[in-house]
Amino acid sequence: MKTIYLAGGCFWGVEAFFQRIKGVTNTKVGYANGDTVNPSYEDLKAHRATHAETVMVEYDESIIPLETVLRAYFSIIDPYSVNKQAHDEGLQYRTGIFYLNEEDHKKIMNYVNKLDGHEDFKIKIEKLDNFYDAEEYHQSYLKKNPHGYCHVDLDKEFK
Repeated sequence: MKTIYLAGGCFWGVEAFFQRIKGVTNTKVGYANGDTVNPSYEDLKAHRATHAETVMVEYDESIIPLETVLRAYFSIIDPYSVNKQAHDEGLQYRTGIFYLNEEDHKKIMNYVNKLDGHEDFKIKIEKLDNFYDAEEYHQSYLKKNPHGYCHVDLDKEFK
């Protein structure tokens, strides 16, 4: 199993999207690469913490390689947006790819550098510095609340 951390606006929709992809074995929402220890959702909303809402994506690389995970990610985000995805605005909604090792970093950079317009992307690509689990009510939120807000088009099938 491999793990990558993806920030793409509100984590509810990003998590729900990846939960539907064959080869993704586990997801968890949380807060990544910020300046405080164990922040809460309220800390992010009140600007007391600088973390990004992020989804931990565990996947079986024999079924879905990292490049396909990245293709799925880019299908649901606006890579040119700064601290904003759809109606969600603020530092916590920035886009980011947080990796764990240099091998994945190389694959990410190789993939991104092949995309049109990559020179103007606003995505942070950086090593994961910290990740704190979000509160339980955020985990698999859209499974528990199927009519909850989601900026990701979950009717769109990823292939």
